[in-house]
Amino acid sequence: MGKVIFYEDRNFQGRSYDCMSDCSDISSYLSRIGSIRVESGCFMVYERNSYMGNQFFLRRGEYHDMQRMMSMGMMFDTIRSCRMIPPYRGSFRMRIYERDNFGGQMYELMDDCDNIMERYRMSDCQSCHVMDGHWLMYEQPQYRGRMVYFRPGEYRSFRDMGYSNMRFMSMRRITDMC
Repeated sequence: MGKVIFYEDRNFQGRSYDCMSDCSDISSYLSRIGSIRVESGCFMVYERNSYMGNQFFLRRGEYHDMQRMMSMGMMFDTIRSCRMIPPYRGSFRMRIYERDNFGGQMYELMDDCDNIMERYRMSDCQSCHVMDGHWLMYEQPQYRGRMVYFRPGEYRSFRDMGYSNMRFMSMRRITDMC
């Protein structure tokens, strides 16, 4: 299992909250988060309650302050919920589709893709089916920009999920020993 500790202040100071599973409302335990220590496992942190808003992937390690996390690519300054990514040791497989409801071009991925435009000549990705593994999808090539976590399941419309302003251009498997 995983364990993450959220601290109110930078450098692991102030009140803290230990979390070993999903938490849909961290603000009920802490008024703000200034630093984070991931003792084991991997987690996604979210800008808003109930796993909504922008997301950021955390692996085992120490995150001394939110400003540094923002320089690492986190696109928000408030964390309100977190989700533990379960350990996974199997194969990876995902189908990406050009349009909603699994329409348009379809490609099957079994490894990372740093640029769907270059690899598949696919200019947009609007739905996907994750058959195996856990994946991160990014709005820009080379695993940059905002990211979204996808676990096994069918995702028929990114627009209906609240990602109408995002175009996913690269995908990466979560292969860390979460």
